[in-house]
Amino acid sequence: MPDNTLYFGDNLDILRRYIEDESVDLIYLDPPFNSNQAYNVIFEEENGSGSGAQIEAFDDTWHWTMETARLFEECVERGDVRVSETLTAFRRMLGETDMMAYLANMAPRLVELRRVLKPTGSLYLHCDPTASHYLKVLMDGIFGVESFRNEIIWRRTTSHSDAGQFGAVHDTLLFYTKTSSRTWNRVHQEYDPGYVEQYYRYEDEDGRRFMSADLSGAGPGPPRVFGEHGEIAPPNGRHWMYDQEGIDRLLEQGRIYWTSNDIPRLKKYLDEAAGMPAQDVWPDIQALRSWHKERLGYPTQKPEALLERIIEASSNEGDLVLDPFCGCGTTIAVAHRLNRRWIGIDITHLAVNLMKHRLQDTFGEEVREQYEVVGEPTDLAGAEALARQDRWQFELWSLGLVGARPTEKKRGADEGIDGRRYFHEPAGGSPTRQIVISVKSGSVGVSQVRDLRGVVGREDAAIGVFITLEEPTGPMLREAAGAGFWAPEHNGDEKIPRIQILTIEELLEGASIDCRYLKHGSATFKRAPKNRKPDAKTKKMDIE
Repeated sequence: MPDNTLYFGDNLDILRRYIEDESVDLIYLDPPFNSNQAYNVIFEEENGSGSGAQIEAFDDTWHWTMETARLFEECVERGDVRVSETLTAFRRMLGETDMMAYLANMAPRLVELRRVLKPTGSLYLHCDPTASHYLKVLMDGIFGVESFRNEIIWRRTTSHSDAGQFGAVHDTLLFYTKTSSRTWNRVHQEYDPGYVEQYYRYEDEDGRRFMSADLSGAGPGPPRVFGEHGEIAPPNGRHWMYDQEGIDRLLEQGRIYWTSNDIPRLKKYLDEAAGMPAQDVWPDIQALRSWHKERLGYPTQKPEALLERIIEASSNEGDLVLDPFCGCGTTIAVAHRLNRRWIGIDITHLAVNLMKHRLQDTFGEEVREQYEVVGEPTDLAGAEALARQDRWQFELWSLGLVGARPTEKKRGADEGIDGRRYFHEPAGGSPTRQIVISVKSGSVGVSQVRDLRGVVGREDAAIGVFITLEEPTGPMLREAAGAGFWAPEHNGDEKIPRIQILTIEELLEGASIDCRYLKHGSATFKRAPKNRKPDAKTKKMDIE
């Protein structure tokens, strides 16, 4: 059984059904903020160019519904008295607003997250000033005021132009632990430039910057011989922190600095410094920009350096890390690289597909044997159940089976193309070719195949693929055969069926699009960078 698990589904249901009490060492969650924004995924073409195509990934607006009311009543009636009183007070103040809906949805999830956390475990809740103050009070009610450790301010940008108010440049991370016996490893952040200028103001002949540090410690001690400077006694009531052998070694290495008063001091080089022990303000981690290699085009994607700091501080190798709002999988990618076990949960197949391809892009095909996926259909009955439950998610899942990206459209619309894949012929052929894909979860007929033939011509596509939950009829197969073949420019003798029909059952059994020019993997998002190796000296990743 693999140590790592990727779950598709509602995290509240997943937590209650699958995650055992006190089994998780570290939780990071970045739930959708109540910011009234509909986020879109911006796709990139396989040739690396930007694409105008977008698809609605999720809407982070929360509304008061019957389901929300049920969750509220469940928490109030069955929860701890502190949680009940906190939620009741919120509702008296906020009413049945979107903010109250957000808090009512978060409350039972936070209760479950506390349940699964080990006594030595930690939780980091990533939010913004829209809801951070409400979430802090809610967390105090669930975890206890004594379990609060830090409000961490992450400065995600240096400036922001906001009319009529100060620029909003930070996010908040609320850091709680289950008990006082928490896992904690000291981590460091970069020195502030002003600090460097003030304290590392000296330079060797080779340009290495250093600060001068005291060589003495409290308590009396004997004098030492400092080479040509002769024997020097320590200051009154103090002692030299090195014995004679240590002093000789420092002299040989050129690590003794002499003040204008001929006082020996120790050189501490900037390039050897670990940095400043991390504080509760993080200005040194840059938010992702368009030029960053790790950027995948997923909304709200966080930089790996942010998760690296959290995971290194509050877990050890072999520990279990959980992200219940996994999105594009930054948490699990960093946890995997840092030799932690992990659990990722997301409610959209778009995100689940991205996570699978990100892991493969980063760590190679062998990573597929190191985790399992729970919640995705594994047989025809499961696929049929998903189609009945949510046709949109069925479509996203089906496209993932052939490594395709969805097209820009609103839920429920059918414009003839549900997904696309791109490929390149060898040198001498057209630089970029596309495959258009149509997915059907209901009744199918010959007219739909005929429509796909028209779309292939309209889009100047090389191939059209028709994915169906039902078995194709004889007329459908004949219509597909009548479309003939597509031949690569460099090899006119090679024949590839222009219209291909694939059933879900065939795809689950390992079938794929008939085109040998397709590369393994997904064209859905920009490819994740390969696993980076830490610098041998700094133990940090090379992040541009």
